[in-house]
Amino acid sequence: MGTSLQQDATVASRGAVEQYDAIIIGAGVTGLYQLYRLRQLGISVRLFDDGDGVGGTWYWNRYPGCRFDSESETYGYSFSNELLQEWDWKEHYSGQPENERYLNYVADKFKLRPDIQLKSRLTSAVYDESANRWDLKFEDGRRARTQYLIGAVGILSARFTPPFEGVESFKGRSLHTGTWPKEPVNLAGKRVAVIGTGPTAVQLITEIAKEVGHLTVFQRTPNYCAPLRNAPVTAETQQRFKDTYHEIHQRIRETPAGFAYDFDPRKTLEVPREERLALYEKLWAMPGFSKWLGNFHDIMSNREANEDFAEFVRDKIRARVKDPAVAEKLVPKDHPFGSKRVPLESGYFEQFNRDNVLLVDVRETPIERVTPKGIKTSDQEYEFDIIIYATGFDAVSGALTRIDIRGQGGRTFKDTWADGPRTYLGIQTAGFPNFFIATNSAFCNYPVCAEMIVEWITDCLRYMSEKGFKRIAPTPHAEQAWVEHAAELASHTFLSGTSSWFMGTNIPGKKPALLLYANSAPNYRNKCKEVAANGYEGFVLE
Repeated sequence: MGTSLQQDATVASRGAVEQYDAIIIGAGVTGLYQLYRLRQLGISVRLFDDGDGVGGTWYWNRYPGCRFDSESETYGYSFSNELLQEWDWKEHYSGQPENERYLNYVADKFKLRPDIQLKSRLTSAVYDESANRWDLKFEDGRRARTQYLIGAVGILSARFTPPFEGVESFKGRSLHTGTWPKEPVNLAGKRVAVIGTGPTAVQLITEIAKEVGHLTVFQRTPNYCAPLRNAPVTAETQQRFKDTYHEIHQRIRETPAGFAYDFDPRKTLEVPREERLALYEKLWAMPGFSKWLGNFHDIMSNREANEDFAEFVRDKIRARVKDPAVAEKLVPKDHPFGSKRVPLESGYFEQFNRDNVLLVDVRETPIERVTPKGIKTSDQEYEFDIIIYATGFDAVSGALTRIDIRGQGGRTFKDTWADGPRTYLGIQTAGFPNFFIATNSAFCNYPVCAEMIVEWITDCLRYMSEKGFKRIAPTPHAEQAWVEHAAELASHTFLSGTSSWFMGTNIPGKKPALLLYANSAPNYRNKCKEVAANGYEGFVLE
């Protein structure tokens, strides 16, 4: 199952090319499980990651306040009952330190570390058509060669910092939430800026406002934040989880988004107003994404229905902010509820009632540049000790298009995806044989779909081995049909009409395209099963 780390370092120092049957890029939730599954096939496999620890998202995003917005009992792996029984979740929505410990526990329990190479950033992957192998080069000069290449890079891993003029001139400390330092950051008494008010910023701002000397929040787009309502997991609840994990996982596999919620089948506006409001209040009092995924089914397709609930949320925000002018700045009015990821919060809006917190609306006074002292907007310059960029990610496609990936005929992955993701089933792209995209692109609780994709890829490689096939890639026709199908689904939602990372519109110059698959998780899973059952219909196996 590959060489030891010591042997591997010796090989690299000699400049030799390491040879594997399969290489996985990314040591997060998906990559670790993919490694576990491929080792069961008895093939040589190696996992590379550019961090110096495993965990992916939960390794890099260690900013204050970072935690699940999925229920902890639904986020952990479901493949091992022994693991389920051994691990205790401390909170219903677990925090980053605990999540990182969990993934390290998994790596140790299943003895994955001998086949993991850390501190290895992939810079290029070139397909050798004559040998049917992928040639990989890493930033440290390491080279490797493999038949199968699996990109388990996650959907939110390519950090993005807006190209503000003067970013490098700032004399204070600059931080990005996606690469937060391991050592504690001393914010006490400091003048701090946070740029961004998305889900990450909402968690961060809530946590640091009480510590900093003064906090200035630069907001471009207000969000429909909803209460998380986190709490510790009691011993009795922990035991209930362990006694019913089979039922819990069966349940979340059947729901549209992989959470323990079902949409209300009634049409919003056919329900009497008092009854609607009673449901809204009930959902608001519940934890997690219930307000989004347990609501009336047509709030994501009927504009009037959506506006009915959106105004309910706006009133909830207004009631929590003392200054009416600040409240109106925090109230979203330019996009439907749920057309962006709904941030879950634990006291976010109350932070703007503090004397040491200032909200700056950059739509009213845009950021012109970063200066040596701080940030200059159109009306004044603000001085800071620390600037924190909570500015998100080049989502879904960015982690792959930033790597120089070249398929048949030297075709680049970046050019192929220039107008948006082009895949069949979200798993492979035509012209890039044996390159699997092990990334959950469905609207789904991440680990639920990630496990399914890993198992589909593993079953595919087993099938190919048993049948004597060496290469697999989708037909251009199947890929085009899938792209059109995904676009048609998207057109029936509000997602495609809203500026968000869902559409890639947070990245300057990126062509708008829905980056996620707007279908239910069960429908997606059934389609993937159907394709496999029909001999991998839509793929060419050679």
